Amino acid sequence: MANVSVYNMKGETVGTLELNDAVFGVEVNEHLVHMAVVAQLANKRQGTQSARTRAEVSGGGKKPWRQKGTGHARQGSTRAPQWTGGGIVFAPKPRDYTIKLNKKEKRLALKSALTSRVNEGKFIVVDQIAMDEIKTKNFKAMLDALNVNKALVVLDSNDQTVVKSARNIENVKTALTNTINVYDILKYNTVVTTKAAVETIVEVYA
Repeated sequence: MANVSVYNMKGETVGTLELNDAVFGVEVNEHLVHMAVVAQLANKRQGTQSARTRAEVSGGGKKPWRQKGTGHARQGSTRAPQWTGGGIVFAPKPRDYTIKLNKKEKRLALKSALTSRVNEGKFIVVDQIAMDEIKTKNFKAMLDALNVNKALVVLDSNDQTVVKSARNIENVKTALTNTINVYDILKYNTVVTTKAAVETIVEVYA
């Protein structure tokens, strides 16, 4: 099992934590991680885009000029794709972009992403993140003490004082243990989490 240092909000080491290999020490499956990211981005698409084909635009019922003898190329309609105001050749239509991953695949992809962050030394555990008031400066001071700039901060509870203190900082996102996903883990350079959040993640995903 991997051991990581536990810090306080001032960046001081206050202990160590042994991470469960069932979640933080699996064999990294890059293919599943890739599939999870592709699925997440695809599932965010609305799929409501729509344009008209030549069969759907109005007008163009009359042949613009006779077939031969004008010196022009033959044309059958002013609503053909090459005409201004004509239809789109392969017009986009509403569709469902959803990609489905099995539950086990999603779980293994998440474990792989977490394991990769631990292996890279980009998984930081804080004993607790608690704030007396909503203060962006105080939250930024904690990140600076931990030497972190682009981070996913995983919390064990929906503490609005902490969430609101962090939400105005660029390249920082807060998430609860039940809302973490592969895309966010990979998007942000470092995962900062509380000790309690690690225990919850192990309970849910081990």
